[in-house]
Amino acid sequence: MQQLHSLADLGRVHLMGIGGVGVSAVARLMLAQGVAVTGSDAKELPVLDELRALGAGIHVGYSAAALPEADTVVASSVVKAGNPEYDEAVARGLRILHRSEGLAATMDGHHVVAVCGTHGKTTTTSLIAVMLRGAGLSPSFAIGANVAGLGVNAEHGGGRIFVAEADESDASFLNYRPDAIVVTNIEADHLDHYGTEAAVHESFHRFADLLPDGGLLVACADDPGAWALAQRIRRERPLVRVQTYGFSDAADRRLADAAPEGGRYACQLDWGSGDSQRLTLAIPGDHNLLNAAAAFAIGLDCGLEPGTAAAGLAAFAGAARRFEFRGEAAGVRVYDDYAHHPTEVLAALRAGRSVAGDRGRVHVVFQPHLFTRTREFWAQFAQALSLADTALVLDIYPAREQPLPGVTAALVADALETDGGLVDRDEVADRIAEVARDGDVVMTIGAGDVTELGQAIVATLGTGA
Repeated sequence: MQQLHSLADLGRVHLMGIGGVGVSAVARLMLAQGVAVTGSDAKELPVLDELRALGAGIHVGYSAAALPEADTVVASSVVKAGNPEYDEAVARGLRILHRSEGLAATMDGHHVVAVCGTHGKTTTTSLIAVMLRGAGLSPSFAIGANVAGLGVNAEHGGGRIFVAEADESDASFLNYRPDAIVVTNIEADHLDHYGTEAAVHESFHRFADLLPDGGLLVACADDPGAWALAQRIRRERPLVRVQTYGFSDAADRRLADAAPEGGRYACQLDWGSGDSQRLTLAIPGDHNLLNAAAAFAIGLDCGLEPGTAAAGLAAFAGAARRFEFRGEAAGVRVYDDYAHHPTEVLAALRAGRSVAGDRGRVHVVFQPHLFTRTREFWAQFAQALSLADTALVLDIYPAREQPLPGVTAALVADALETDGGLVDRDEVADRIAEVARDGDVVMTIGAGDVTELGQAIVATLGTGA
């Protein structure tokens, strides 16, 4: 089992890649708990000034000479051997921790609620944190996005509960020691790390096995992978409490009658004891009602009354890049979404359909993320995107990867069964302005820099171009 580290044992901590959403969260939590923190990143970012104001000493650019006196280094996943500052830390014999190990140290002494899943974990973690904070429980939290209702992506609260988004992409969630786990779904993804879908599922099972006796597993009954995990834990770990949720009749907490309701999205949530609760959300889509049902189960386990938990969920306004409203012009609403897996894209577009209603159309600008993911899922991406009336496809956002022979965005664009196709970035706003009309919804979708196009689209629509 991976060694756990206590904050008290880490001494002075230097964080490499401190501007990233994951490492900046660790920095905020450590600073709030009195740890002496320094950090570095490749470029200047707005979050660095926020961290400086909290007491962190930060420099921009990596060099061996710039590495300050430190006892422990916490490194982002993208900082590896070959980085001069990282290599200097190795040469000095400093303790080097992965980001997840640093985050695990900040959880020490808390009741840890970890939210994992191929999709939905950011929104579900955010829902839980907003709900618990609204109920006065002052949770600590670490989330993979900024959340308007919280103000930041991480905070050290005064309560006993720590809510963490648990990232499965490189199996680093196995460094945590959760008391409660939410599993939203389990699907093939990050095959550049895992190699096979079976290895992805195995990793989630290993994570669930970290639960102590008396711990809680909350799993989606509508997802085959999460359902199979819940049933195995019930068989093999009878002292672990298991609750399932979903639209399935087999779910312990069953959702029904999902529909738009007065500008919101609502459903009825029933459970076996005959109890029932109405859930209403400001964010659309059946997938978000499922996320809210998972959060509701955690709320009850943390001692909230059903009405209090539901009120907290109703107050949630969304997380950054999760169906985030970017503006409206000429009666056309523009949203941005981080979806980068076919299941996520389909869920986002279904949410867009629900917002557009019967008369509006949906137009999507999609940017594939990673060559390996495009290679594995290009046909599924095309099928999901075909739910839109117009689908414009940008070149692949490479992130950490090098190109692969024969893998281009054209694989997706050529398989579309709707209007649109491959498009240059600088043509997007004009192309959307040509097809969008009053009542339509436009969505920019992907994990790359497609997010930057929303404002340009709103501006172009506003000029009537």
